Formats: sequence, C-alpha cells, structure tokens
Amino acid sequence: MASAAEQLASNLNFSAFAKAEELKKRIWFTLGALLVYRFGTYIPLPGINPAAFAQAFSQAQSGVIGMFNMFAGGAVERMAIFALGIMPYISASIIMQLMTTVVPTLEALKKEGEQGRKVINQYTRYGTVLLAIAQSYGIAVGLEGSANVVTDPGWFFRLSAVLSLTGGTMFLMWLGEQITSRGIGNGISLIIFAGIVAGLPTALVSLFELGRQDAIAGWLIPVLLILAVGVIALIVFMERAQRRLLIQYPKRQVGNKMFEGNTSFLPLKLNTAGVIPPIFASSLLLIPATIAGFSAGSGPAWLTTVTTLLGHGQPLYMIFYAAMIVFFCFFYTAIVFSPSETADNLKRHGGFIPGIRPGERTAQFIDHVLTRITVLGAIYITAVCLLPEFLISATGVPFYFGGTSLLIVVSVTMDTVSQIQGHLLAHQYEGLVKKAKLRGKRR
Repeated sequence: MASAAEQLASNLNFSAFAKAEELKKRIWFTLGALLVYRFGTYIPLPGINPAAFAQAFSQAQSGVIGMFNMFAGGAVERMAIFALGIMPYISASIIMQLMTTVVPTLEALKKEGEQGRKVINQYTRYGTVLLAIAQSYGIAVGLEGSANVVTDPGWFFRLSAVLSLTGGTMFLMWLGEQITSRGIGNGISLIIFAGIVAGLPTALVSLFELGRQDAIAGWLIPVLLILAVGVIALIVFMERAQRRLLIQYPKRQVGNKMFEGNTSFLPLKLNTAGVIPPIFASSLLLIPATIAGFSAGSGPAWLTTVTTLLGHGQPLYMIFYAAMIVFFCFFYTAIVFSPSETADNLKRHGGFIPGIRPGERTAQFIDHVLTRITVLGAIYITAVCLLPEFLISATGVPFYFGGTSLLIVVSVTMDTVSQIQGHLLAHQYEGLVKKAKLRGKRR
C-alpha cells in the first residue's frame, strides 16, 4: 500500500515537472551558467609557464592553496582566470556580517529591510573588489618570486594578472547572482558546489588505481565507499534536525468578531553556523604549511617545526582543528542569530513562549536552548571533519571524502532540491487555481 502511494506521488511529481516550463527554463539556465564557469577554469592566466607552475604548485598544494584549488574546481593548479574563485566574495560577506554587529550604521541598515539589504549588498561588492585586487596582486608577486613561472616579470604582468583575476572573480559574482535570480538554487553556493564535484571523478579514479596497483588493500575501497554513504546520511539527518520552540499568540478582537489565538513554531537549526567553522579552521591551520611551501626550505627552523607538528594526521593538528571548529561554531552562531532581537520581534507581534515571560526572559530562554543545541552541532561538525583525517593517517589513503567539501555538497544539494520542490508545488497550485476559475466561469 505504501509503495503504491509512493509510486503515485512520484508519477504526479513527474507529470508536474513535465508541465512546469518555467522550472525547466530555470534548470537549463543554471546548467548553462555552470558550464560557462567550468570553461573559465581552463582559460590560463597570460604570461605563465605552465610546466614551471605545475612544479611549483606540487610543492605548495598541501597548504591552504590546495583547499582553495578544491573550491575553485582545479582553477588554481591551472592558474586560470577563475583561480580566485568566489572566495573573495564569501570573505567580504562574512566581514560585512561581522561589521553589522559592531558598526551602528550598518546595524541600522540591516533593520531597514529590503532597502537596507541592497545597500549592504553593494558594500559587499565593493569589499569583494578590494579583496580580489589585494589577493591577485599577492598572487602575481608570489608567481614572480617562483623560478621560471612568469615568462616576462614586471609591472605589466602584475597589472594584467590583477585585472584578469579580479575580473574573473567579479564575473563569477555576477554569474552567481544571475543563477539566484533567473535559475534555481543559490548561485554562489552552486558555483562552489560545481568546483568541488568537478574533482570527484578524478579522486575516485585515483582511489581505484591505488587498489589496482595494490597500494592499498582491496577490501578498503568498498569500506570507504560505504562509510562515505553513511556520512552523507548523517549530514542529511543532522542538517534537517531542528529544535522547535512553541509560540502562542493571544486572542484578537477585530470589530465585533473575536479571533482565536493560533500557535506556531520557532525552528532553531542544530547547525546554525553551517560550513563556516571548518572553512575558517582549515584556512588558519594551513597557513604555516603554505608559507613553508613558498619558502621551499629557506625559511626559519621554527617554521619547519610548526609545519611538522601541524601536519595532517598529527595529534596537535587534530586537537587544534577540533578546538577551532567548536570555537567558530559558537562564534558564528552568536553573530548570525540574535536571541534578543528574536524576543523583541515576538513581543512586538504579541507572541510568547508558554511559561516564559516576554522580553528579557524569553531572550535568555532562547539563548539557553540555542547554546545547548550548538554543542550538539559543534560535536557533529567536528566528527564529520575529523573522520577523513583519522582515515588518511591510519590507512594512508589520499582520497579526501567528508569534511568541509562533503558538507558543502550535501547542503547545497538539499537546498536546491527543496527549491525545485517548491517550484513544483507552486506550479500545481497555479493549475488548481486556473481550473477553479474556469469552473466558476462555466457556472
């Protein structure tokens, strides 16, 4: 009986999708935009010696550059015009979110609604340009410092590199906004998603090649794949987990009519901070390895010692990684969610939590609940991010699954599927409304 109901629901969804022309146009636009992004990751930066750069990249890919290369879909290892990716925009967005809690002017803009949000978005774009210029200039200088990487060093190369890399980032920012408005899903997230997924086939081929060459045990490959599926299921379950606070609204009298008070829920996500904590923690911990890779053995002795202690699989690396993830979980949650503001909004609209006095007591109760569920969220993110590190150190498998990349892929997939289902539901409602109107006219 249940299978028949599921089959009927799937047939209805398929028929609704076949008739949803607007949704199909949005999906095709999104796929076309992502295809343009993938083409851009293969357009090389002018004035680069590819062979020399490939050798220099192989020495520094264990640092933060390797992580950026994963997010950029391999554009960094090819030094393409999209090498900076969308990371400057994400950094500018995070900085702007931090500033809205500190700068009173920005905090007032945030409370103005849609108009204030547009102004903050414009400031974010300006910040993206500044960060992209600074990062691209640093990349140009770093490339000139590497032997034989730049064919003609000088200010002309630096200027062309800054213009190309900054222009690539601004184009990706514009492309992401176009996907959000004219396509399906969040454009910025989908661009990062496409960059990570693009490297997945190569990683799988490398894993099977290691098994064919007997570099790893044959039984380990299916175990790793099953474990990856289990981690994905855990991420889906935890990302959908919520703590719902019951909200009640009192009775209202409009004219001579008395309306009963209704109830609703205030959903608090278990993982409010999202994927920001592991990204921050990874970036900070990989800075010493990145500096050591660029210095190529000519750096101070203490830097070599720190890099060794903070290497992948080392106990000190695991401890710092876990501690920083937990810290950023609480820190970023405190920034993006304000219990006092939520309590004020509930009080303004007449809502209250049963048994809790509106105002300050409500804010304290929400903060108490949010702190408790953030502890569970921090443990979950830490476990997902440390699992591949333990596997790499224990088995020597260079196949990186889990962690930040898998969190991003699963979260973006869930959000995109939810938006597609929302469009299908809206299309079905539109069809019902049209049928009802036609029947009314006939009568």
